[in-house]
Amino acid sequence: MLSVYGCSTKKELKAKKGQEPPFQETSMFGPEYKGQDGKYAVVGPSPYVRKWYATVEVKDGKVSKVS
Repeated sequence: MLSVYGCSTKKELKAKKGQEPPFQETSMFGPEYKGQDGKYAVVGPSPYVRKWYATVEVKDGKVSKVS
């Protein structure tokens, strides 16, 4: 699971549409996000304080949808 930096709420993450994804790696097994398009499960506002979860769709290296 990825974490998101710079977004304290899911609403702030939705405002990042069209920008590069603000992902922070949390896995000890290696990077999950390798710059590829797809859907990614994220947690926020930090890897240790998990108040919300989201699915971020990345297309052409930019955030295209947050649900």
